[in-house]
Amino acid sequence: MEGAKRVLASFLTQDQEFQRLQADDARQTAHREHLRLDVLFADNNAVLQIQQLYGAIHAAEAERPAAIVAETVAGEGLERVARKAAACGIGWVLINRTVPYLEELRAQYPRLPLSSVGTDQVEVGRIQGAQLKVLAPQGGTVLCVTGPRDTSVAQERLAGLEEVVRPTGLQLKVLEGRWTQESGAEALRRWLRLETSRGAAVAVIACQNDAMAMGARKALEGQSGALAAARVPVLGCDGLPEGGRRMVDTGLLTATVVTPSNGGPAVQLVARVLRNEITAPPFVKLPATAYPSLENLARRVRETQPSA
Repeated sequence: MEGAKRVLASFLTQDQEFQRLQADDARQTAHREHLRLDVLFADNNAVLQIQQLYGAIHAAEAERPAAIVAETVAGEGLERVARKAAACGIGWVLINRTVPYLEELRAQYPRLPLSSVGTDQVEVGRIQGAQLKVLAPQGGTVLCVTGPRDTSVAQERLAGLEEVVRPTGLQLKVLEGRWTQESGAEALRRWLRLETSRGAAVAVIACQNDAMAMGARKALEGQSGALAAARVPVLGCDGLPEGGRRMVDTGLLTATVVTPSNGGPAVQLVARVLRNEITAPPFVKLPATAYPSLENLARRVRETQPSA
């Protein structure tokens, strides 16, 4: 695409299915919008991501991107990198990060694409809370495996979950992961080694993405009694067709929350701002949905209950 404007998209890791989906979505959207897109993965390493982004910002002027779309490894959203990019005339669109500095940058550089695009993360937590109420109407202990606690995604999903379960008899025990399957497994293993876990009656394990949910389920293998892997419902989030939704359909997970890719919408926003069709909004929130629906989940629970 000779003469097309260049955009750089930076994602967390190529090892995660949802991150690959967002990258593919960004590529397809860039092609439709006649943009040249370069995609980088940071291997979940904040230092590497900073080096990659500064490399693009400090490139020769003709090689600099018109905008950077980034899901940052660091929860604070790489403020210094963002300010340097904007000062060089480069747009900065964050994916799934809520940060205070964007408001100031938008006021300083009103013509640049400066925005945040992400799923309504609080609503994701609320949906998962509603799933918990269906699965454990009598209350009980819920192990909640979050992403890194310095990220707005993890914070907002947990806030939505707590909002729904607070009035119920459910008790949350929060464990921290790093979005990967192994981190979900390790979070559960750490909890299982605690003296307080012995004899604990866990009603549900709720994880903030499907990868950690599968890790948590793996950590339960070999456990007996109420904590046997086959007996404890495990919930995830992301709900990709060949990921979380298939895991639900095959019984590996009990339910998930379907979150849309943010890569394509972020690139489309950049394209429209660069064409002067719109002024960048401060943020764009995309909807999430339960899988299966809450009604179908309740029906499945009724079908598995023994007859009186």
